[in-house]
Amino acid sequence: MYTNGINLHVVMAGPSDGPLVLLLHGFPEFWYGWRRQIPALAAAGYHVWAPDQRGYNRSDKPAGVGAYDIETLAQDIVGLIEASGREQVYLIGHDWGAAVAWWVAGKYPERVKKLAILNVPHPTVMQRTVWEDPEQRKKSWYIFFFQLPWLPEKSLSDNGYTNAIRAIKGSSRRGTFGDDDITAYRQAWSQPGALTGMLNWYRAAVRNQGMGVSLGRIRVPTLMIWGANDIALSRSMAQPSIDLCDDGRLVFLEEASHWVQHEEPETVNRLLLEFLGDDA
Repeated sequence: MYTNGINLHVVMAGPSDGPLVLLLHGFPEFWYGWRRQIPALAAAGYHVWAPDQRGYNRSDKPAGVGAYDIETLAQDIVGLIEASGREQVYLIGHDWGAAVAWWVAGKYPERVKKLAILNVPHPTVMQRTVWEDPEQRKKSWYIFFFQLPWLPEKSLSDNGYTNAIRAIKGSSRRGTFGDDDITAYRQAWSQPGALTGMLNWYRAAVRNQGMGVSLGRIRVPTLMIWGANDIALSRSMAQPSIDLCDDGRLVFLEEASHWVQHEEPETVNRLLLEFLGDDA
């Protein structure tokens, strides 16, 4: 689908006349990261769009770090909303997709009916914590490694993407990602230019590190689901993020990791459907 000067591959499900839900994946995933949510949302009557975001899988991969700043990423999603013909959508994001979802909801609230966030803090909270909290900086070491040219691409892709596979398996509950999943991810990572496009999200974020403080409060109803055993992002950032929401609710899943929608799909789906349907 054409948006913001590029083409994004979008997986669609559910009745075309249903309320539109946009699902935004994170790193190092693609639309497939929502495979356990798409059927449940579609069965509940929602029209679901799950794009591969720019740089990922079958979507366009513009050259240069500047093509991946957060406002550009948000404009991709605003463009999708415009292409849908809808005034507003339900917006759900995980990891980097959650960062984009925060931005869209903060800068373009007229486009977002409700916002659901999985395991990523409000950008202002993230930025402040990384610079003020040595423990979070330690957890975020990979962000700084990703700033290097070419070496991260080589490290992640060597020996059939061994390090990339180890990263997602090592940060998730045992058995979360099976052989079929790894095959799907390896195929997505192997798309020409994909690894550089994916890593450029991190490179652009560091180059534009002051942008997060300009986001401000979130005016739309917001649900945050947080897997408490996230090894990369401290749970201490969750409540301050909700404190920046006019109408926010925080739910911790104590046994889940960063990959909360993979590990506890039934609970996540129930929470999402309750939140989206609670408009009465």
